[in-house]
Amino acid sequence: MSRAAVVLGACAFAAMSVVIAPSAQAAPVCAGAGQATLPAASIAGALEGLTVDARGRAFTTDILTGRVFRIDAPGAAPVPIGTVPSGGGGALAWTPDGGLLVGYGADARVLAGDVLRAAGIVRMDPETGATTPVAAGLSAANGLAVAGDGTIYATNDFGSLVGRVAPGGAVRADWASLPSANGAVLDRAGEYLYVGRTFSNPGVSRIPLANPGAPQSLLDLGGADALAAPDGLTLDSAQRPIVPFNTAGQVVRVDAPQRYCVLSSGNPSTSVVTYGRGSSGFAAGRLFAATFTGSIYEIPGGFDPAATTAAP
Repeated sequence: MSRAAVVLGACAFAAMSVVIAPSAQAAPVCAGAGQATLPAASIAGALEGLTVDARGRAFTTDILTGRVFRIDAPGAAPVPIGTVPSGGGGALAWTPDGGLLVGYGADARVLAGDVLRAAGIVRMDPETGATTPVAAGLSAANGLAVAGDGTIYATNDFGSLVGRVAPGGAVRADWASLPSANGAVLDRAGEYLYVGRTFSNPGVSRIPLANPGAPQSLLDLGGADALAAPDGLTLDSAQRPIVPFNTAGQVVRVDAPQRYCVLSSGNPSTSVVTYGRGSSGFAAGRLFAATFTGSIYEIPGGFDPAATTAAP
């Protein structure tokens, strides 16, 4: 996902784009959406990952310090639980057995990630913050998705390589190539990996797991939308991509190829969206987002009681 302060050019890009980019091209407000967003938490940091556990607790990462925070319910004070091994806290995801995966190296190293392959993934205890190595040698882990068999996929929005980690731990950093792939979420059937395209040819794609060399574009942005910077996405219960337009301050839903509507507006620097889980706190069906300015907020217009909980 697009960086913030510590990533050499990304912070400048985001700040500049908010100022000079025109508003995203006129798109309809999604039916039943358009309400004001609701604050859920505030953290002094630049938030990159966001996910929710089965108890309705939210977790987020700060790319500046590498810290991971837990928020037990909207309005609760964030609790720092741990730090990734080498800084640059990245994406978050869950293993099939409920383990919390945290990407690291989502800092300036992503600029040369395809060459350096200095990023990796750890498993973190959500109570103690203790970490166990899972994978290393990835281009980045700005987006993470986990298949039902434990296979992990990782993306880099400043590179082209999409990595794959097999259930046994074998890493293939160049499993697929898609410039500026960002975020990662698998469909319910486990056939496609959905990603945003942030900087290069911005839009949304899905990569067939059975044929990673043939990505399919679902949304291509041009004109004023060319600077919208799609970021970390999720899917709703109808398997429609929901993606933040980082610099445009919108969260949108892709309803069909090349057609989208707006769920919310007015929150620039949104880096990632995810659905809640559980029956309380950040509960199932509620849509939440995090920003590079340290905010976590709810999007009432994205409420989906049947939403899947496959978090990016």
